[in-house]
Amino acid sequence: MMLYSTGACHLCEQASALLDRVLLDTPEASYSTVDISDSDTLFDRYGWLIPVVRFADGSELSWPFDESALRQRLQAL
Repeated sequence: MMLYSTGACHLCEQASALLDRVLLDTPEASYSTVDISDSDTLFDRYGWLIPVVRFADGSELSWPFDESALRQRLQAL
């Protein structure tokens, strides 16, 4: 799982904290953070949508999302 974000994004910090909290109950899952400012392609795609969680199956969950939505997505995988 990947969290698309960028530095100085308070919503991205909230999403990361939410992921950390949810993944405490899901030890088999993990995520990496990808800074979209390092890639013009990613910035063009996600610049107005971040934070975005991308799952291994290619599906995405864009902000705003909450703990319930994140848990539902993880259970569906």
